[in-house]
Amino acid sequence: MHIHFLGAADTVTGSKHLVDTGSHRILLDCGLFQGYKNLRERNWSRLAVSARHIDTVVLSHAHLDHSGYLPALVKQGFHGRVFATPATCDLAEVLLLDSAHLQEEDARRANLYGYSKHTPAEPLYTVDDAQRALNRLRPLPFGDEIELHPEVTVEFTPAGHLLGAATVTLRCQERTLVFSGDLGRHNDLLMPPPDPVHEADVLLVESTYGNRRHPTDDVLPLLGRLIRDTLQRGGSVLMPTFAVGRAQALILALHRLQRAGEIPAKVPIFLDSPMAAQATQLYERHQALLRVPPEEVARMCDGVTLVDTPQASEALTRSRYPRIVLSASGMATGGRVLHHLKVMAPNPKNLIVFPGFQVSGSRGAKMIAGATEVKIHGEYVPIHAEVRHLEGFSGHADADELMDWLRRFKQPPRHTYVVHGEPDAADALRTRIKEELGWRVSVPDHLARIELD
Repeated sequence: MHIHFLGAADTVTGSKHLVDTGSHRILLDCGLFQGYKNLRERNWSRLAVSARHIDTVVLSHAHLDHSGYLPALVKQGFHGRVFATPATCDLAEVLLLDSAHLQEEDARRANLYGYSKHTPAEPLYTVDDAQRALNRLRPLPFGDEIELHPEVTVEFTPAGHLLGAATVTLRCQERTLVFSGDLGRHNDLLMPPPDPVHEADVLLVESTYGNRRHPTDDVLPLLGRLIRDTLQRGGSVLMPTFAVGRAQALILALHRLQRAGEIPAKVPIFLDSPMAAQATQLYERHQALLRVPPEEVARMCDGVTLVDTPQASEALTRSRYPRIVLSASGMATGGRVLHHLKVMAPNPKNLIVFPGFQVSGSRGAKMIAGATEVKIHGEYVPIHAEVRHLEGFSGHADADELMDWLRRFKQPPRHTYVVHGEPDAADALRTRIKEELGWRVSVPDHLARIELD
């Protein structure tokens, strides 16, 4: 039995871990690489193993850095089943179809305006590819154990972090492998904390915030003050947001701020992301998985205008009155938010709030680091607006919360592999695991193939 680390081994994106039992090959996650160009270019290289030789895919959750490569895998010949929780299946339909649409649109724009180095520019995958991938999804509820192959089973445990997100437990020939997926926070606005897992022979643990602690202060009063200050100077607020998870948390936060009188009740709030609107409906459908009372879930979108058509989005970018705009994508890597940035970023009266983690190399990461301009659609846009980064909205467990989750194992795993983190974060968590817990732990290299003891 061995593990082949095909992604998220030297970076925080592109989650793909191939477990080969000798008779069955299971790909844990099938994510896109994001951030720096050299990482994004990995998406265009075929996997180190043939897609046809992978028997099963198991998704920990629906975020694109964990699920977004699935249509490409199917395009390359994967024909097996894909297991995920029911909520992840629902969210994946929204995310993958939108991802495919954006890639087709980006290729169309690149060909139209000639800013691609490739002629013609082509999408990584199409909407048809995404639909074929979705047809392979099989829902598996939390706590149910299903046989993938004789003597190989899989089970999901709630991980917090995102609607439907799971920790994955594989059992094979009396050996247990646990993959944490992305773990949520103790005090997340929407999701309950992750459930513990008590036993593992081999553990793969994420390290997104492996070298950081979240601010202890309540982020809502700070957001309220920033919004009030911006409105008072006649500016507007732009929140680049992930359409799934972060958008719903921000809508809830704004709803609570308005109810508490911290921001004006009548300030116009726009959700300019059809995908986020669809995802919000799914949060309402799966509200039993949330920590929010059902009556608040039902009312949190009161006063929020959903911007559905491209024409309505374009009209919103031309508006000049003070407003709050939530638009995807959360790291400003694509989507409608780019059009808002082009208009709003040059105005010093405006505020741009990045609520949550920004992958190195993304526009969001560059802007919170103080970039004075960013390139959008082949043109450089000056940044004169106030830019703030509110890590308090992150859906990831921080370093202390990761250690708390690890401490709930009844006995040390034979080996722990730290994945899904930037090099500094992964090594910081490795050090803490070794020094505080005394476990056998390492950080695998990209494409490392490791035989299990």
